[in-house]
Amino acid sequence: MTVAELKVVRMNEMGAFLDAGTGNTSDDILLHKAQQTAEVSIGAVVKVFLYLDPKKRLTASMRVPKMREGQIARLKIINVTDNGAFVDVGAERGIFMPFAEMRGRPKVGEIVWAKLYSDKSGRLAVSMKVSDEIRRASKPAENIKRGDKIRGAVFNMIDAGAFVFSEQRNIVFIARKEIPRELRIGEVVEARVTFIREDGRLDASLREIKETALERDAEKIFAFMQKNGGTMNFHDGSAPAQIQAVFKISKAAFKRAVGHLYSQRRIEKIRDGFKIVEQ
Repeated sequence: MTVAELKVVRMNEMGAFLDAGTGNTSDDILLHKAQQTAEVSIGAVVKVFLYLDPKKRLTASMRVPKMREGQIARLKIINVTDNGAFVDVGAERGIFMPFAEMRGRPKVGEIVWAKLYSDKSGRLAVSMKVSDEIRRASKPAENIKRGDKIRGAVFNMIDAGAFVFSEQRNIVFIARKEIPRELRIGEVVEARVTFIREDGRLDASLREIKETALERDAEKIFAFMQKNGGTMNFHDGSAPAQIQAVFKISKAAFKRAVGHLYSQRRIEKIRDGFKIVEQ
C-alpha cells in the first residue's frame, strides 16, 4: 500500500486506467469509478492510494490517507490479526501496523496515538512508537498550577508509569503508584497535576486527593454496615485481600476510613469488628 501520482492513459465503462510506468499496457492500474472522488480525464495526473484487491490485483483509489508520512494522529484500530493490526487513516483500506510496532495490545475500536511511515519495502505502515514525534510536537506547560485537572491520551507505558499527551500538547508523566487501576495505551484520562518540572513537563496523579478519598471510603463502609444490620466483622486484623474484595480499597485506606468514622463517633468497636453507634 502506497500513495503515488499517476497519469490517466485510457478509460472505459469500468473507470480509468493509470500508467504503471512499466511500458506494458497490461500493467495499467484500474481506478474504478467507485474509487473516484472527482472527475478524471485522459492525460490527467491523479494522486491515488495503491493497494491489492481481494484477487491480489494492484488497484487504485483517490481516497488517500488523510495524513502524511511522519505525521502523528489519533487513529482507530479496525482489525487485529496474529501479526499486527489494521488502522483507519482515512484511505480506501486500513493500513497495516506490524506486531513489532505496537505499544501494548490494542483492541478493535480503540483509538491510539500512531504515525504513518514507509517500511523497508516502501509500503505504507503504521506505528505506535511515537515518543520522539510527540516530544517534538509538545510544548512547555503554561498557566497551569498544581491541583489543576488535565486531560489527554496515554501514548506509552513503562515499568515506572504512563506517559500522556495532553489536549494542551503537554507531556505528562503519571507514576505507577499514582495509577489506581489498569490503563490501556490510547485511553483518555483526566489527571490531577502534582508537579511542574523545570522543562515544562508535568507530573500528575489519577488518585483522588486523600481528604476526598477518605470521605468517600468512610461513607462506603458506613453504607455497608447499614445494610449489614449495623455491624461489620472487618477490623485491623482482616486480610487485605478480603478488604479489597468487599470495599475495593486498600487496607491502609480502610484503616483511615474506619478511624475517621470512629473519631466522629459514628461507629464503635465490638469484639469481632465494629457497629454503628445508636443516635
